Amino acid sequence: MDFDTQFHKLYPSLFRYLHRLTGDADVAEDIAQEAFVRLLRQSLPEGEIRPWLFTVAMNLVRDHARKTERRQRLLTSAPTLVTPSALPDENVERTERVARVRLALERLPIRDRQLLLMREEGFRYEEIAAVIGVAPASVGTLIARALKRFADVYQSREAGDVPLH
Repeated sequence: MDFDTQFHKLYPSLFRYLHRLTGDADVAEDIAQEAFVRLLRQSLPEGEIRPWLFTVAMNLVRDHARKTERRQRLLTSAPTLVTPSALPDENVERTERVARVRLALERLPIRDRQLLLMREEGFRYEEIAAVIGVAPASVGTLIARALKRFADVYQSREAGDVPLH
């Protein structure tokens, strides 16, 4: 399969995964594009492309998070005030729920986030195992535990100040 075909086949799933993981469409797009640029330099069997691509993207997310954290530390010495624009009434509840889900995901260990988001993207257990670095037989148990931890964090008031509706 050629690169264009792989791109059209895998980009939407990779972008959704990264967008859910980062919460930022622009960051997700940048990281997805960078992962595909790196794929151009590889010669992989077709069955290994998807796990490789998601592994590279996850590493890029980690790099981005480190850079963002460094920038945040620098900005705390001179913070700027940002006034959020008002949301229409019909979007408030959904926005709060999405914020609560994102906050709960952020509170989970990175591996739990990866497991849940890759599961949501329809990865097979073998693919998840390859990206996470575990045995395929353990993926089901790890996902079940991650779901339990997510539910606990989401339902707890400690998940944040975002009200649950």
